[in-house]
Amino acid sequence: MQALARAFRFYIGSFSGFRREVWILAAVTFVNRAGTMVVPFLSLYLTHSMGFSLPQVGWVMSSFGLGSVVGSWLGGKLSDRFGFYEVMVGALLTSGMAFIGLQFVRGFWPFCASVFVLMLLSDGFRPALFVAIRGYSKPENRTRAVTLLRLAINLGFSLGPAIGGLIITHVSYEGLFWVDGISCFAAAGLMLVALVPKRSTAEEKAQAALAKGSPYRDRPYLFLLFSSILITIPFLQYFSTVPVFYSEVHRLSEFSIGLLLGANGLLIFLLEMPLIKYCEIKGFSRFSVLRFSVLLFALSFVVLNLFPVHAFLWAGIVLMTMGEMLNFPFMNRLALDRSDRGQPGAYMALFTISWSVAHIFGHTLGLNLIAHFGFTITWWCFTCMLAIGAGMLYLVERNMAREHAGTQKA
Repeated sequence: MQALARAFRFYIGSFSGFRREVWILAAVTFVNRAGTMVVPFLSLYLTHSMGFSLPQVGWVMSSFGLGSVVGSWLGGKLSDRFGFYEVMVGALLTSGMAFIGLQFVRGFWPFCASVFVLMLLSDGFRPALFVAIRGYSKPENRTRAVTLLRLAINLGFSLGPAIGGLIITHVSYEGLFWVDGISCFAAAGLMLVALVPKRSTAEEKAQAALAKGSPYRDRPYLFLLFSSILITIPFLQYFSTVPVFYSEVHRLSEFSIGLLLGANGLLIFLLEMPLIKYCEIKGFSRFSVLRFSVLLFALSFVVLNLFPVHAFLWAGIVLMTMGEMLNFPFMNRLALDRSDRGQPGAYMALFTISWSVAHIFGHTLGLNLIAHFGFTITWWCFTCMLAIGAGMLYLVERNMAREHAGTQKA
């Protein structure tokens, strides 16, 4: 009982030390993501209600990804010019109107254009959110602050599809667009009422004036983004091609597949925040944690190939989830710290774009590899990609260490 009590206190303590504004940002993120119900059901809506063919759905999803890339870039640009607070509120209000308007769009090309505009407006929120965390969180809490936002996003995405399914069943697909739009307005209202805009102090303005670094000329940062793409593409397979593997090779039912994927969210909810706090208490090097996380990702694919037993599917999802919990908070932290060298909006825009690029190419790459070479070779290919990603992380670490040594000599 004492051990359980200590574990519970450690868990609760891992959520302590945040400023009030960080909790409000997490609440805004949760409300926004819990209302994101159209996206999970978009392909069903397009085929069932709009009568689109599967190739047409593919083009719509490509418009979705392209809008995300442009929106992330624009959101970062506007955050540096006007401030993250204004961009976040503006993105929520305009995307809310776009979600409501999308239900009235008819025709294939108009729908592609509308989805592009929707994501351009919606994903301007993401880099601004990272800049906000950078501004409101204490430097020593940045990693856990990012983890708290991840927790809010995961909880929101878990709740959203469940509510969306009920709305489709009892109302209609069109009801999803209204709820999505209203949730964006609610998140914007929460920001306006509860969150006071952060204004830069004279010292911060002076530091910003000296920080002229560009992410486009920051070689270690570009290497970091490339390694992030190489790591994220295999990770995304667990939410696109791996469920197909569960079904076609292991003959699992939809219920069993749901249990496996649901374990990911449950483990993140229970373990991610205390795990990050434990790593910080122990003082582990960020790059050591990142390399270990990539090893866990790779092992999750290895067990799928070497141990064709149902029990090891659970081992695979646990290894992947542990890698996710260690990788993404510390990868975000590295990007946030690097943004101190220049315009934070531009830095965080590139970081969010790397995620969008991984989404654009990752699912298609996995499906095509499986179609041409089968599951076994595909899993080995992604294991090799992760090894290359780990090598890129080593280059990033070496470059940053050289920079630090040069700064100290100067």
